[in-house]
Amino acid sequence: MVRNMQSKVYETKRILRKQALHTILEQLDNRVMKLSKKDRRKKYHKMKQDVYSFYRGGAYLFYYDVSNIPFSFHANEEKATWIMGDMHFDNFSSFQDEEGNLVFDVDDFDEGYLGSYLYDILRMIVSIRLLAEQQGVTEQDELVISFLKAYSKQIKKFAKREEDPTQLHFTLENTKGPIKKTLEKLEERKQTHELHKQTILNEQGGREFNRDKEKLEEVTAKEYKEIIDNWHKYLASLPTDLYKNEQHYQIKDIVKKTGSGVASTGLKRYYVLIEGVHNDDHDDVILEVKEARPAVPAYFLPYNELFWSKYPHQGERVVATQKAMHHQADAYLGYFTIGKREFYVRERCAYDKDISLKHLNELKPIKQSVKNMGKIAAKIHARADQDIQADLLDYHSEEEIHNRIKENKDAFIHELVLWSRFYKKQVEKDYELFLDWLETYFYKNN
Repeated sequence: MVRNMQSKVYETKRILRKQALHTILEQLDNRVMKLSKKDRRKKYHKMKQDVYSFYRGGAYLFYYDVSNIPFSFHANEEKATWIMGDMHFDNFSSFQDEEGNLVFDVDDFDEGYLGSYLYDILRMIVSIRLLAEQQGVTEQDELVISFLKAYSKQIKKFAKREEDPTQLHFTLENTKGPIKKTLEKLEERKQTHELHKQTILNEQGGREFNRDKEKLEEVTAKEYKEIIDNWHKYLASLPTDLYKNEQHYQIKDIVKKTGSGVASTGLKRYYVLIEGVHNDDHDDVILEVKEARPAVPAYFLPYNELFWSKYPHQGERVVATQKAMHHQADAYLGYFTIGKREFYVRERCAYDKDISLKHLNELKPIKQSVKNMGKIAAKIHARADQDIQADLLDYHSEEEIHNRIKENKDAFIHELVLWSRFYKKQVEKDYELFLDWLETYFYKNN
């Protein structure tokens, strides 16, 4: 009798959670995002690969959960932080800034929004646990504590004006372990690395995309014409002090980019080859044109009228987020609209490189990495305040965050360590429910 009752209780909890997962995926991916059946299959195929991939593609479920939890250390709701929106281990990488410096920083701004700084932190620390689990590292509490201590210590330095977030760079000189190895590897690359990787010289001696490469596909005649016809809107979005000349941005070729990240599946994405600095095929530039939709946090966090009125164009929102968080922005950052679809544009950097998993096979290198990531997280939260947008954030976010944490730093760390330990287990359970949902519902009906 008792065993039957326990079974009913367990099964009821399982059914209710599975129903929540079903409702969220059907509402957001199907009705809101309007992903085709084909694109949903692609997205879910990526999410089913492992628990971490499921977590990366499941930001809707994450915000559905955490936006209803009254954490002790949320900052004042009236003084929100400009957050990255989807902070996880794989959204940090190396690249070259506009001054030619090789740096390590955050690299994905599609979900940028205003909200509690904690949402970035919470999403990040769960990803640290999942990454560590994937790599066979068991000391996960230690890794989470290292990230949180680095974050809070750096926020304090910014709040006390001991350091300036606009002057903090993560380079070969001040990094260790896997991040340093990644930057060292990039020193060997040439500026033309990405150009030669993605393009070839045709029979006429001109440069064009290599259609034989995996993940590059021909665009339709309609897509090509739409981009050409609307290109002037992109050029108009560029800052006048960074604008080169019309010939510089002349389009030479366009292809469709497939195989996007987990969460980006179903969004239109193109590579556009432009003329570049000189009339020389070795100075051509590859631009990435990616569709932008409303940020995932926007569906769950408090509505911010000022933010929406300032950035009604989703491509502009993504561009503004990157500029707010990076002290040196991509000179090609811009946005435009094609029909009802909004896009942002950025350079396809020759020096973009993630940390290799082979360097993350034990506690020490992961710990070295998350310490720097904690500092970077503090930097982007402190950077995107009145120094950038006085009319949007007329206060210093780092001061608001520090004022909450300093009340009891030990309790701050303790609460988040316990919560991340719990939520990692929840993600693992949800992953199993997701696999079951795919087989019992989605594949049968789609």
